[in-house]
Parts: sequence; C-alpha cells; structure tokens
Amino acid sequence: MPTVKVLFRLADKSDSNGFVCYRISIDRQFLTIRSTHRLRLSQWQKLNLQALSDTDQIRQRIKIDTLRIRKIISTCLLRGSEFSVSDIADEYLHFRQKYSFKNYMTALSADFRRQGRTRTSETYAAAMRSFMRFCNGADIQLDYITARTALDYEGFLRAGGLTKNTISFYMRILRAAYNRAVSEGEIDDARPFRNVYTGIDKTVKRALPLTAIRRIKDADLSGNRMKAFSRDIFMLSFYMSGMAFFDIAYLRKSDISNGLLVYRRKKTGGLLSIKWTPEMQEIIDRYPARSSTYLLPIIPDDTARQRSCYRNASYKINYHLRRLAESLRIGFPLTLYCARHSWASAARTNGVPLSVISEGMGHSSESMTRIYLASLDTTTVDRANRMIIRSLAK
Repeated sequence: MPTVKVLFRLADKSDSNGFVCYRISIDRQFLTIRSTHRLRLSQWQKLNLQALSDTDQIRQRIKIDTLRIRKIISTCLLRGSEFSVSDIADEYLHFRQKYSFKNYMTALSADFRRQGRTRTSETYAAAMRSFMRFCNGADIQLDYITARTALDYEGFLRAGGLTKNTISFYMRILRAAYNRAVSEGEIDDARPFRNVYTGIDKTVKRALPLTAIRRIKDADLSGNRMKAFSRDIFMLSFYMSGMAFFDIAYLRKSDISNGLLVYRRKKTGGLLSIKWTPEMQEIIDRYPARSSTYLLPIIPDDTARQRSCYRNASYKINYHLRRLAESLRIGFPLTLYCARHSWASAARTNGVPLSVISEGMGHSSESMTRIYLASLDTTTVDRANRMIIRSLAK
C-alpha cells in the first residue's frame, strides 16, 4: 500500500536549518520531495506531527500537503493503471507549480491582458503584489489560504491605512481567483473569505459646490505649468458632463465635427455626443495642435506606451490637484474623479432629470445613476435637519 511519511532534512550538516520533506513509498520504491516549509531543527522538534493542529500554520500546511499527495495516490489507484513514485511526485509538483499563488495570479492577469481586459489584468497584478507584501515576498499555494489567513491579511491592510472599500477591492479579487481555482476541481473550497469584508462602503462626499469649481477655474496658475494643465483637465472633465479621465486621454481630434464631440465610452462601450462649447475650445487652444492624432498631450500614438503614459499622467494630475486644493483651501483631497461627482451634483441641484444625468455620464442604466447620486452629498438632509432644529425654538 502506498504511504506518505513526513521527514525533516537539514539543508547543511553544519547548519540547524532545514526543510520538511515528504517520503512517498510504493512497493519498496522510495522518493523524497522537499516542501517549501523551511524550519530550524528546534522548531521541527517541537512539532507534534501525530496530532496536527488547525491553529498552527506550519502544521496545517503540512497536513494540506500530505492530504494532497494521498489524494493523488487515490486517483491513480482508481485509474487502475500502473504508476510509480515518480508519477506521484511529478503530479504533486505540477499541482504545486500551477496553483502557487504567484503563478496562478500571474497567469490570470496574463489571460485578461490577452482578452483585451487591460484594467482587470492590472487589478489582479496589484492584488497579487499586495498579498505577497503581506507574505513578506514568499509564495504560497492557493489551498494554504484559510479563513485565518484572510483575516490576518485584512488586518495587514487595515494597519496600512487602507479604506474599507480598498480592502474590499483586494479581497474580492482574491476571492474571485480562489473560486476560479475551486471551479477547476483542483482546490477544495474552504470558504476562506467568509469572515472578511467584501462589501462596498458608502464613500466620503467628493462633489464640490459651484463656488469651489469657480475658484478652481479662476485660480492664477501662470507660474506652474503642470498645475495649470491639471486644472485644465479637471475643468474639461466638468464641462464635458463629468467625462472620465480615461476617455479624455483617448479623445481624438477627429472626434470633434460640426460642433459636436462624439466618442465611445471605454468602460461601457456606449456612444455619447456632447455639444462642443467655447469653454472647451478655450482649454484646447492652450495646447497647440501636434502631429499626434490625439486631442490632448497625454498619450502618444505609439500603442505600446499608451497605458503607462496614461497611468503616469493620472498620478501626476491628481498629485497637482491635491496641491491645488491645499492652496485654495478646498477642504478635502481634490482628484479628477471629483469633477465627475461635481457635475452630477450640480445637475441634480439644478433640477436636471435623472434620465438626462444618466445619459450625460454614460451610465448603462438609471439605477446606476441613482446609486451614484445617493452618496454625493447630504445637502437635502442637512437642510431638513436645520428646519427641524429651528422648529424646537418656536
């Protein structure tokens, strides 16, 4: 009967460090596989391998490894064909390579990029880097991720000052990757993300009143070229119904014709049309025509560099907008996304119908616009609250 035995091998006889190993035996054939678990001899001597505890990380991972090897042996026995210790070892090592966290996330990210889903590819790569920082750069197998691991990772992100929505963002990506591996039939579903936050928290108000928008528009930035450019992009987004920066960056000169700007929104694919106004043209005139086919000096025609140029421009513009907000005492960090929120808020305040706001923002449905508007500000509630408080004085 095939057996699996857990052993410890010193890396060097002159050293007390070593590796946990798995010795597979079949009909007097033996083969030893070195695991990824590096221990000191003193740690190994403390491990009670006859009573593996779920609360001990190393013990739990050794248990997972041995169960995986035994599962492979059982599968081979069910096939009814001959197999050797090398066959068992090869299959286990193949599993370990394919379902290591780093390899699996890298493969998913590459798949999304090949499908043209560049943004999704980048978010998976970002989640992978974040989780590996939590692991101090070490790679682990996907089936090592337990409920305890997920909770510890959540605590790591919280200690790093991340918001609930950012933490949820990373958790949802890891959960999606884990569930995909489960659906492939190779990972048993331990539901490791059941106790961590994966919802969407209500965001802090990011809409500016028109008085603040006017101060941004009128600010004298003649002495700072990059800050002036950042302000111009912010105002252009506001003038164009809160157009997302991604869409602004990819606007082409040919998109403007007969007094209309017609473009296809990158996120939804919807075709939008905006009347071209003197305010928009005034901003464009500050950046004379170049040989590029694009309207603004943000990305090059060279497609290989577009994504990195877009990201760099986004970081720089948001940085200078934050500095501008500080100098103007706006009261909270200013970003490009504030222009989108501010336009929606101004439209609602001025009685623009929901359907028109939804169309202007390029939302795929009015329900999305309702959710969007619900978190913009509390002006109506504050007004009602003041009225109620004043009524107490009567």
